Amino acid sequence: MPSVVIRELSASDIAAMHDLLTVFGEGFEDTETYGAARPDDAYLKKLLASDTFIALAAISDGQVVGGLAAYVLEKFEQARSEVYIYDLAVLEKHRRQGVATALIEHLKGIARTHGAWVIFVQADHGDAPAIALYESLGSREDVLHFDIAVE
Repeated sequence: MPSVVIRELSASDIAAMHDLLTVFGEGFEDTETYGAARPDDAYLKKLLASDTFIALAAISDGQVVGGLAAYVLEKFEQARSEVYIYDLAVLEKHRRQGVATALIEHLKGIARTHGAWVIFVQADHGDAPAIALYESLGSREDVLHFDIAVE
């Protein structure tokens, strides 16, 4: 098995960001969401240049095989930040090889540079592999999640 390199994407990594979107679509079995109305290159460049968005790609033999998208949330109650992992996926044939853990470990260093005190992530009930991964890296907090539509 070739080694995997974790790399933070920058505004010049538009092609890799498109590859990462494809990985999310395949990894979540939701190619419609991650492919049908994909943002244009200008949007992705602006997003990747943002100080509040982090995209990491796991690359093996020149191919994106996994990655994560995270947001830096500046807090108001103290001068600190939190980092929220919005999406994390690894292609099926690269799972159970430490890729997801390596992505999160790499994110920890980036989070520190943003003054973050914690990284948090959600997992769906029944997603045993994700729950096991996150429990191995941190403490579990059971909360309810609500989506409020914007008219």
